[in-house]
Amino acid sequence: MGGPVTRPRRSDGRGGRPGAAGRRCAVCASEQVPDGEPDARRLVTVLHATFFLLLGSSMARFVQRHGGEAHAPWVPALAVALALLYVAGSWRGGPAVPLLPPGARVPWPPVRRLVWLGAVVVAWAVLVEMAPSFGWVAVPLFYAALRTLPPPAAYALVTVLTVFVILAQLTLAQRFDLDLVIGPAAVAAFATSVFTQMQRQAARQRALIGDLIRTRRELAAAERRAGTLAERQRLSMEIHDSLAQGLSSQRMLLQAADRTWDADPAKARGHVRAAASIAEHNLTEARRFVHDLAPADLARGGGLPQALRALAERSGDDRLTVRVHIDDPGGVELPDPVCSALLRIAQGALANVREHAGAATAALTLTVLDDQVVLDVADDGRGFDPAALPEVPSGVRGHGVPAIRARVRQLGGTLTIESAPGEGAVLTAAIPLEQPQ
Repeated sequence: MGGPVTRPRRSDGRGGRPGAAGRRCAVCASEQVPDGEPDARRLVTVLHATFFLLLGSSMARFVQRHGGEAHAPWVPALAVALALLYVAGSWRGGPAVPLLPPGARVPWPPVRRLVWLGAVVVAWAVLVEMAPSFGWVAVPLFYAALRTLPPPAAYALVTVLTVFVILAQLTLAQRFDLDLVIGPAAVAAFATSVFTQMQRQAARQRALIGDLIRTRRELAAAERRAGTLAERQRLSMEIHDSLAQGLSSQRMLLQAADRTWDADPAKARGHVRAAASIAEHNLTEARRFVHDLAPADLARGGGLPQALRALAERSGDDRLTVRVHIDDPGGVELPDPVCSALLRIAQGALANVREHAGAATAALTLTVLDDQVVLDVADDGRGFDPAALPEVPSGVRGHGVPAIRARVRQLGGTLTIESAPGEGAVLTAAIPLEQPQ
């Protein structure tokens, strides 16, 4: 079979600026979307219900105990005003701290939200001054402050609200009790810690989701690039095993005709006719290649055995005799990818024999077994050292044995080459009939 025949990364082509994906992710993460998520909506619903429940129970308690006092009508009126003010802010979408990546600086909300929160806090403070029993309405307001302001300002406002609650409880008790100080402070600390932890966990989840989406897109792009490179390699091997080998044969025949034109015109004309026949076959191959990349010999019918016989007839001349032996007792119909690969392997092997082996005879043997199909290409040429063959193409002439090895591997088969200097060569390609998924 002779010595090896050798042959000659692409960028992703997206042209994206470094860090652009990261900036887009940060922008997505900063969208004010917590209230649009199911868990966040449920939390907001619970907070609204808690606010109105506490406000209603406090107003009922006040009316029950202080309904006859002079300032009594003002307290329910102010409570109703506070409820309407709270509803107005919630109806406009409600405040929401943006979900930024961990460690990012939280921006201040729009002025209208600051005005709304300030009006609610002032109305509540006046109401607590008039009726201390409204103090516990501050618990939902803790979350309103935490959902509206950046953390430092929110913590400060929660502290102020907690002080109002403590003073209201001490006023109702009319004596100092340490539990009335520790209780509101503990509730405020617990509520603040829970909300802060929820926000941080949501931000981490949002960042993780962004990373997963970006990774999935990058993986899809990498798979597309890998598929493109594999297709380019396959096309290059198809061209080498069909058109390039045909052109090489034509050149050799025309050179032989030129050498014998004067001495033996009849033989020279035979070479020219053989070159013309190969050119005609190459034209058919090129048209089929453009149509569906199937080998033209297979497209004529008769399956792989007939295609191998046509290849042998076309490859033989006065210097090389190619014989074909088919061992297929069951008449198994081989899959199209296997037939195409084996025919290309035979073309590549015979091209190597013609160009490098200096052989007088070559033999193609196709053996179909129960679980695999085996193609043997043997020649009586000068032989070579199989260990010297490259695993991958390393030159610019063509593909040769590395291309054959790649085809066999793509179909999950094995390639064996037995040769020694002066003793010819045998190339064996075994392809399993059950292709791996």
